[in-house]
This record gives sequence, C-alpha cells and structure tokens, in this order.
Amino acid sequence: MARYTGADCKRCRREKTKLFLKGSKCTSSKCPIEIRPYPPGEHGRGRTKESEYLLQKREKQKAARIYGILEKQFRGYYEEANRQAGKTGENLLRILESRLDNVVYRAQFANSRDAARQAVRHGHVTVNGRKVDIPSYRVSEHDIVEIREKSRELTPFVIARELHGDRISPAWIEVLPTQMRALVHSLPDRGAIDTQVQEQLIVELYSK
Repeated sequence: MARYTGADCKRCRREKTKLFLKGSKCTSSKCPIEIRPYPPGEHGRGRTKESEYLLQKREKQKAARIYGILEKQFRGYYEEANRQAGKTGENLLRILESRLDNVVYRAQFANSRDAARQAVRHGHVTVNGRKVDIPSYRVSEHDIVEIREKSRELTPFVIARELHGDRISPAWIEVLPTQMRALVHSLPDRGAIDTQVQEQLIVELYSK
C-alpha cells in the first residue's frame, strides 16, 4: 500500500502552518516550523507567485496531509462527497473525520493521526467489539470504538490515558478514558470540525 515515508515536519513547513502531525512535538519549542518558518528546499525563502490555482492546490495538499491521505484516495473521497446531497466541501470533511484512524486520534487514544493509524493497523482497535485493522474504515452513528483490553497496558496507551485532556475531544464523540472507549453519537457537521482548511478552495480545484 502506498504511503508517505518522508519527514512530517517538512510537510508543515511546505504549508507554512502547523499540521500537528508529530503530537506533542508540534506544541514544543522544538517544532521546526518555529525555527524555520519557510518552505524547505533551496528556494524555500524565495517569493512565490500565489495564483488562484496554487492556492487551491495548496489547500487540497494541506487537507490531504493533515489526514494522511494520498492523492488517489483523496480524489475518491471528493467524488463520493460530490455525489451526496448537501455541500460537497462539508461532505468531504465529514468523510475524512469518520475514518477510524481519525476517530482514534480525536478520542485521544493516540497523540497523532500517524500513531492512530499504526494502532489500527496493528490490531489494537475494535469497533462494536470486532477487531478492525483498516485505518480508512468509516465509523457510523452509535458505533463504539475502543482499544482492545489486552492492548490497554501497552506503553503508548498508558501514556495516552495519562495525557488525556491535553486536547479537547469533539462533541460528537463521547470518550470514556479509563475504559479507552469512545461512543460515536453522530457524524459531525461543519461547525464541529476544527480542521483549519478552506474546503471551498478544494471544491473549486476539483470542479475545473
């Protein structure tokens, strides 16, 4: 399966904003974007002409990088969102938020989406009592997502319990940290999604 294997911090620098891909490092003084707040590469400090197309492309790249998705899958999500009733951009964000790896991250069972994706792939997560090891699995209303009982004493999950509360879990998920369990009350509307992207620019890009 194709996946990005480069440095996460370069992706933040490329977008000139924090994408919070490295957990606690992103909020510390060691965050590279705090030290070098310009794009990586030889010409990172040069001036770039920001055309309309470039702004749309950058916004799409930012969203894909935040959720850890490559181009082919991202475009598939857009096409699905476009077929649904309602606003395409909001539908797209709802699809991305409903991914299992994102729900594990939002529930604070992992300190980054990369760590959440790894936890799912390694079989530490169940949905409604059944093990699911596919990060792109989509949760539904009333699903119960939890860390398997025999996995809860592994170091990453012990740390997650200790740090629970450092981030705010969204209202559409009810988290029971001592049980490492999250109840999905509903799928989020746009107002409940705090991802800092302008989804309309993504729609404009794909609509061309």
